[in-house]
Amino acid sequence: MNLEEKTVLEQYIYKGRIINLRVDEITLPNGAPAKREVVEHHGGVCVAPLTAEGELIFVRQFRYPYKEVLLELPAGKLEKGEEPLAAGLRELKEETGAEALNVTDLGKLYPSPGYCGEVIHMYLSEVAAIGKTNPDEDEFLETVTIPLEKAVQMVIDGEIRDAKTQVMVLKIARLLNK
Repeated sequence: MNLEEKTVLEQYIYKGRIINLRVDEITLPNGAPAKREVVEHHGGVCVAPLTAEGELIFVRQFRYPYKEVLLELPAGKLEKGEEPLAAGLRELKEETGAEALNVTDLGKLYPSPGYCGEVIHMYLSEVAAIGKTNPDEDEFLETVTIPLEKAVQMVIDGEIRDAKTQVMVLKIARLLNK
């Protein structure tokens, strides 16, 4: 069965610093016309810093769309053409002060494929050392260190709501328990 939708026309509604919004006219697999709203995003990266004691270093920060402080693994947006691992290591150092050792690629995550083209690149990193943080001037956060098993329980209990963080905590727990 053919499931592919064909783009007929792309029309940009908004072009911004972080996202672009467009409304596409498409043809469905059965030939009928339809529209798709698409959010374009350059993508993101997330690095899970794991200490020698088996703890993950998280950041707490206010997330405006939800009007609440969320607990997340260090992450950031990619600049156009930026290499994901390099961006991840930069974000890790800026947000937590951690320096990476033995980085493992955990794959890609599509956070909301129904309307957004964002791809988040995920990595696990052993922590070599922890130094001074250097967040962006518009970034206000604090670091929190949590044992992996406790973080898993926090995901199960709904205390960690961020999708990329949930996926990474569970993936890491599974990988380390093999």
